[in-house]
Amino acid sequence: MDLSYTRTEEAFRAEAREWLRDHVPAEPPPSLETAEGFAAHRAWEAELAAARWSVVSWPEEYGGRGVDLARWLVFEEEYWAAGAPGRVSQNGVQLLAPTLFDHGTAEQRARILPPMATGETIWAQAWSEPEAGSDLASLTSRAVRTDGGWLLSGLKTWSSRAAFADRAFGIFRSDPEADRPHRGLTYLMFDLRARGVTVRPIGRLDGKPAFAELFLDEVFVPDEDVIGEPGQGWRIAMSTTGNERGLMLRSPGRFLAAADRLVRLWRSEGDPGDPALRERVADAVIGARAYQLFTAGAAARLAAGAPSGAESSLNKVFWSEYDLALHETALDLLGPEGELADGAWAEGYVFSLAGPLYAGTNEIQRDIIAERLLGLPKGRR
Repeated sequence: MDLSYTRTEEAFRAEAREWLRDHVPAEPPPSLETAEGFAAHRAWEAELAAARWSVVSWPEEYGGRGVDLARWLVFEEEYWAAGAPGRVSQNGVQLLAPTLFDHGTAEQRARILPPMATGETIWAQAWSEPEAGSDLASLTSRAVRTDGGWLLSGLKTWSSRAAFADRAFGIFRSDPEADRPHRGLTYLMFDLRARGVTVRPIGRLDGKPAFAELFLDEVFVPDEDVIGEPGQGWRIAMSTTGNERGLMLRSPGRFLAAADRLVRLWRSEGDPGDPALRERVADAVIGARAYQLFTAGAAARLAAGAPSGAESSLNKVFWSEYDLALHETALDLLGPEGELADGAWAEGYVFSLAGPLYAGTNEIQRDIIAERLLGLPKGRR
């Protein structure tokens, strides 16, 4: 695998770096888990979109630049190195959009993707339920056929961004008589402000509403908001989870930038007489570089036409545990004040705590790795 960059990629990097240098806010916006911060991040998405940097890998007709995965990785490196804000639109851009490209209709792509690219419509992921977290197939929220569409009822929980988002996507049980739990599910999109929807925010450790419960009482969804064929929701959802666990949700650029910040923190706050903490900083840098190389390999395989497959579970376990270890090291460097301060490291640490849980718990991912990659017998569940 050739890891050198072409002239085209280097020119793209230079263009991105110049734009980011001129436009990244000098002061970070407030946390996107607050109403004020959510609005500021939405405005940042619009600014990105105006220069066609919000969705660089999408086709131009939807607001992108149509670049390949290699240039997407280049952009991600420059984006995070520039200290640009976190992406409030990531549920839509990195999860729903790939699903629409693979399974949506031309009408859905034309209607949904442009306002997603500009931040006009921010999406929440509505998958987990009280009795169906990682075991998604056991969900009980219903989609009942009615004239011109469907009526959704049930409860979704731990829905990221839902406290302030505009719309959500999820799968619902549309055929309770199906012979297996994975069958009889339908993938739908719905408006969080529609009649019958109640959004109840869930406070995080720091009190910010990073998640929400969604109570659905016969919420009408038109047929045009069904993705794929009714009853085929599981197959389509597995496409979404592949993107979520794979390279799209957590790019190596994010961790390379965080590791560089950690090194600077060590130089300013580290104790030269503490070799154990110094080694943890070194491990963070090595981990970021290793993840960069692993992701480059995954991008090369995808570009050659291979599916993301079960290897995405390796990716998910690695980046979620790496993110947590990196932030724990930073807080140990800062001492007790670091965890109490309302800064980037404390915010990142609280977010990283959820990494081993969302996108399918790491216990589930290890089962997938054992069964599908190593060929081991199925474990007892």
